[in-house]
Amino acid sequence: QVQLAESGGGLVQPGGSLRLSCAPSGSIRGIVTAMGWYRQAPGNQRELAATITSGGVTNYADSVKGRFTISRDNAKNTVYLQMNSLKPEDTAVYYCNLRTMFPVVNYWGQGTQVTVSS
Repeated sequence: QVQLAESGGGLVQPGGSLRLSCAPSGSIRGIVTAMGWYRQAPGNQRELAATITSGGVTNYADSVKGRFTISRDNAKNTVYLQMNSLKPEDTAVYYCNLRTMFPVVNYWGQGTQVTVSS
């Protein structure tokens, strides 16, 4: 079974940085089209933070543009999220996502907590 292993979350002060990593294990049966990070704060809906297609096209939430950078290693289907200038409103559980086609499947990680606080 495919598992998405996330790492890099933790507690950081405002203005600090964290780097999240997501590495899949197991056999991915479909064609990977995109990977990304979604986040969910308590009481809120899960929202897109950043995604990157297998072709390198990126998409960012307006709230993180200029501060977050998503990158990937397609050979390993590993995705990273460099988070700089972190703000308290970035506090959330961050979930890794991997999307395939043929078949179309969305894989999700278990989530990693990011807390930005003084």
